[in-house]
Amino acid sequence: MTLTDVPGRLHGKVAIVTGAASGIGEATARLFAAEGATVIAVDRPASPILTVFVQAERIVPLARDVTDAEAPAAIVAAALREGGGLDILFNNAGVSERSLVEAHSDAAWDRQFEVNVRAAFRLCREAVPALRDRAAATGRARIVNTASVMAERTDLGLSGYVASKHAVAGLSKTLALELGKWGITVNYLLPGAIETGMTRAAFEDPAIREVWARKAALRRLGTPMDMARAVLLLASDEADFITGHGLVADGGLTLRT
Repeated sequence: MTLTDVPGRLHGKVAIVTGAASGIGEATARLFAAEGATVIAVDRPASPILTVFVQAERIVPLARDVTDAEAPAAIVAAALREGGGLDILFNNAGVSERSLVEAHSDAAWDRQFEVNVRAAFRLCREAVPALRDRAAATGRARIVNTASVMAERTDLGLSGYVASKHAVAGLSKTLALELGKWGITVNYLLPGAIETGMTRAAFEDPAIREVWARKAALRRLGTPMDMARAVLLLASDEADFITGHGLVADGGLTLRT
């Protein structure tokens, strides 16, 4: 047997990845597929989700807005149809809006909670029966939610985003407590300064890039693949005894703050 003959760490598993058209979601969908999973890659109809994975093996794109009331059932149904079950749910879709509290509109606040929290909650709720069935058959199933280092810190102008990411952390811990008896682990990722579509505009300024890179112990910004590898760890069989945990993946950004 050669190294290329060794099954991937997610061989035979079925995963859902939201916010998959770019950034952390796209990188995670590609890594999961490379590791042997069948991936339902979900993003908004207005995103390039139907074209970004053209010719990608084991990735099934699905154009759905996660905030739609019918989306959770449709997304889980796609996993059952395409893969015959569900092993891993990665809630990664997210938005951020920056303004000081006195200028932060109700609409901006509501939008961040709608996407970052409510959509994740509803998809978790819809996925539990399928995850429970898979855990009963294989001994394990996984939920991973994307939070942020802002779930443990704060910054100017990010009241809605920070509050929503604290909520993601709290939701994840509660789910971990409720679902552990069935062998379903629930963890959350806390990315630091990562080059994604959400941050690209800021990091196009070389001075801003340098400031944030120097803040990290590793002296660089993170990449979507850095985050995908962290998610892979939490989704893999090696993480059987990790649940309710927030995995900080920030290159040491928060060590001194």
